[in-house]
Amino acid sequence: MERPKILVVDDDPDVVELIRITLEANDYQVIGAENGTEGLRLIKEIRPDLIILDVMMDTITEGFQVSYQLRSPDPQSEYREFSRIPIIMLTGISQKMHMKFSPQKDGDYLPVDEFLEKPIRLEALLDKVKQLIHK
Repeated sequence: MERPKILVVDDDPDVVELIRITLEANDYQVIGAENGTEGLRLIKEIRPDLIILDVMMDTITEGFQVSYQLRSPDPQSEYREFSRIPIIMLTGISQKMHMKFSPQKDGDYLPVDEFLEKPIRLEALLDKVKQLIHK
């Protein structure tokens, strides 16, 4: 059986490497992207089973923009076939801007499945990955 593919989109190479080491030790295949543009390109190329997405990269809301593109209700969206890929959003935004985010039940406001605060607790990340991959 092929290992589940997880795309990690984060501009901090240390975060990507920490996540890679943790997930690969638990039999997941990890591919990294350093920004939303590269992440969207790789989604089409590798067809990941799950996406771990940072909020703040090249822009303060880049992760939100990527998630909106992936979950667009537009039937002509170039990403419509990827709209059901689970997304875990990583954010340090609550520490920097004193804002708190959580997924919405209807998925309209923030179209992601889970939020995890930075600094990442690796056990919590692994638990969320397992839950979403096996959903």
